[in-house]
Amino acid sequence: MRYTEAKEHTPGRLHALFADPYNAFENDTDERQLHLHIALYLLLARPMERGLMTLRVIHGWENGGFEPADLQHVDYAINTVADFKRAVKDFTQASKDNVAFPADEDALLEAPLDDAIANAEADGQTLDEETRTIPARWPAFEGGLALYTLFKMYHRLVYGEDEAYRCTQCYTADGLREMHEFHLEEGEFALLVPTGKHFASEPSMLVLHESQLDPIERLLEESLPLFQDF
Repeated sequence: MRYTEAKEHTPGRLHALFADPYNAFENDTDERQLHLHIALYLLLARPMERGLMTLRVIHGWENGGFEPADLQHVDYAINTVADFKRAVKDFTQASKDNVAFPADEDALLEAPLDDAIANAEADGQTLDEETRTIPARWPAFEGGLALYTLFKMYHRLVYGEDEAYRCTQCYTADGLREMHEFHLEEGEFALLVPTGKHFASEPSMLVLHESQLDPIERLLEESLPLFQDF
């Protein structure tokens, strides 16, 4: 296993702006709203303007469930708030019509997990049932630490988290990404952005649970217009 597959609580882009990013978004922090607006401008608005941002809406886990096969998603290219609103409309209409939420065919966790297990076994590694099925055991095989790190992010976005902010580095299908998680009274979401100089040219992603579409829509409406004249 490569320890570089993922590292939790690592310095990220916000560490270059704030003296203490981990406390910058706490409810009792001075200038908390300013910190949030700046973070959204840097990590979300700029990639959107460059045509590099994708919205990923996850759904499927409920009532404590966390089976990889049950986690579904749909991706949208978003260059403007209007693009985000179209995603909100899709999910709102599905709820009104009592039909299944939009979902892409490719699996977020199940297929990559199956591939990693198959590769480990092809290399001669023997994996018992617990290692295959318990996420905390996935780091025992190559690629498993990254999958476990992504699993934990998705789980926190579905079921909530006490920490207002965290930064993790993790390898994804798009390459190495800084995962900036926000669990705020305004809403819960994560922004996966390229590291270093790649930020301006490689794709970024906004990830949230379908239940957060409305609150994040309000947050974007309030925050992003503040920077249009800068």
